Amino acid sequence: KSTDFLSYHLRHSLRYFYTTSSEIPAFPEFVDMGMVNDQVISHYDSITKRKVPKQSWMETFFDQQYWDSTTENLKSAESIFKTNIQIAQKRFNQTGGIHISQDMYGCTWDDETGFTEGFHHIGYDGQDLLTFDVKTATWIALVPQALHSKMKWEMDLSGIKSKKSYLTQDCIEWLKKYLDYGKTTLQRTVPPSVSLLQKTPSSPVTCHATGFYPSGVMVFWQKDGQEQHEDVENGETLPNDDGTFQKSTHLTVTPEEWKNNKYQCVVQVTGIKEDFIKVLTEFEIQTNWGDPAPNCIPIIGGVVALLLVVVVVGVVIWKKKSKKGVRRERPLSIVICRIHCHLRHYQL
Repeated sequence: KSTDFLSYHLRHSLRYFYTTSSEIPAFPEFVDMGMVNDQVISHYDSITKRKVPKQSWMETFFDQQYWDSTTENLKSAESIFKTNIQIAQKRFNQTGGIHISQDMYGCTWDDETGFTEGFHHIGYDGQDLLTFDVKTATWIALVPQALHSKMKWEMDLSGIKSKKSYLTQDCIEWLKKYLDYGKTTLQRTVPPSVSLLQKTPSSPVTCHATGFYPSGVMVFWQKDGQEQHEDVENGETLPNDDGTFQKSTHLTVTPEEWKNNKYQCVVQVTGIKEDFIKVLTEFEIQTNWGDPAPNCIPIIGGVVALLLVVVVVGVVIWKKKSKKGVRRERPLSIVICRIHCHLRHYQL
């Protein structure tokens, strides 16, 4: 197994994200979602105007006063971020249309090595605007339109000090508490169910792993014992509505090739030492050749609704980072300040 993969995916994460949008029909103008180890723990949007728990243990450990106070905090944030998206449009010389701004921060912790990492990123329409450098306690402007905000925020020395303290200390403390509160679900391991699927004899062969937890996974094809990169298309890791995950990878190969060579799909899941392997044979391929309905990869019902939020709010901004060849998690995140404190919201 890859050492880099294992060392990274042993990390726990506490992640929240804000998303503000304009002129997207039937979509909230403002959304806040909290996540621990890729499990949604809380949600707020500008339609319901209530922060609500999404895990039973969150209801158990936090009383109504907490949900009321954080709801009021997010109502304030909603107003600020709606203003921010208007400011961003002016700075980019835009006069309306569909736009999305993203404000994300959080932290990770490796319970084996003790390694911790905090981050805060801000983006607009899939473009990185600003990122907070924890080591130097400074904002880095990634485009000229963000320079004004960098200079404005760095003049607030108390705000800079508070942010660094939160990202390096408070966030980690709350992550550890959440892991303890929800340990029966957050620290479990569930093995995957692996299937080989094919729509027609000339279609790519899909290796589909589903039902696994946690989300750290590698799904790859091997040819005669060597990892196969050519003619392979990898899908994203997607959530199922039961709290588990799924991932697919597609191999374009002719029947002659896989009958004359040993092709197999290998699935590795964080925290599970066993590799799950499916050898490509006629017996293993599941298909409905000749059926009028296509052979669909089983995606559990609630995925579509969650993906709408996830895709819109977080994936695009880190596309450039994911293409650098390093297997790393996209930091789709914002974390609340202290549990009952006022979260500082930044106006551009």
